[in-house]
Amino acid sequence: MVELTEEMVSVLIPAYNEEQNIQATIQAVQSIRKVTQIVVVNDGSKDQTGSRARETGVEVIDLAKNIGKGGALNYGLQYVKGDIIGLLDGDLGKSASEVEKLIAPVLEDKADMTIGRFPAAQKKGGFGWVTGLAKKGIRWYTGLEVSSPLSGQRVMRRAVVEKIVAFESGFGVEVGLTIDVFRHGFRVKEVPVQMTHAETGRDLAGFLHRGQQFLDVALVLAKRLIKR
Repeated sequence: MVELTEEMVSVLIPAYNEEQNIQATIQAVQSIRKVTQIVVVNDGSKDQTGSRARETGVEVIDLAKNIGKGGALNYGLQYVKGDIIGLLDGDLGKSASEVEKLIAPVLEDKADMTIGRFPAAQKKGGFGWVTGLAKKGIRWYTGLEVSSPLSGQRVMRRAVVEKIVAFESGFGVEVGLTIDVFRHGFRVKEVPVQMTHAETGRDLAGFLHRGQQFLDVALVLAKRLIKR
C-alpha cells in the first residue's frame, strides 16, 4: 500500500478485566507500521489486565476504580498524541490487526470517521432489540443506515474528537458518537472487518448486559432529542 501521509496514528484501548486477551490485542496493533502510539486505559480491573498490558511496553494508565467505557476513553484522550485516533476494545485479540482497514480511509481522506462492521455473530445472543433501537435512532437523527451501530472499533481524525469534546458514559457511547459526528458535518464510513470479540449468550448475565445496553442507548437518544 502506498503511504499517502506522515500523520501520526494513535490507538486508545479501554480495558476492564481483559487479562486473557489484552496482550494479543496489543501485539496485533503493534504489528501495524502506521500505528505510532498505543495507550491502554486499565479501567479499574480486578485481574491482571494492567500488568499484562504493561509487559508489552505500551503506555498504560491505571484507574483506581471502574468508571465505564466512555469515562475511560475520555480519561485516556489526554495522553493521546496522534493526528488520527483509533478506538479499540481490549478483547479483540489477534483480530485487532484488522484496524488497519479502518485507518486507511481516514489516511486517504475518504472519511473523517470509520466504523468497523463485524461479520455475523457466531452464536445466538439477544433478540436484536438493542441493535434495532440503535439503528433506528441513528437513522432518525441523521438519515444514516448503519449496520453495526454498537461497534466500538473506530478510527477518526483528531478534529472529530475535538469537536465532540467528550464521549458519553455507559453503553451508549458509540450511538452518541455516530450521531454527533454526522451532525457536525463529518464523513462517516462503515468498513467490513473480520474482527471477533467475546459474545454474550442467552443466559441471565447476557440478558442483564443487553438490558443495560438498551437503557443506555435509549438515554443517549433521549438526551439528543432534548438538545434538538
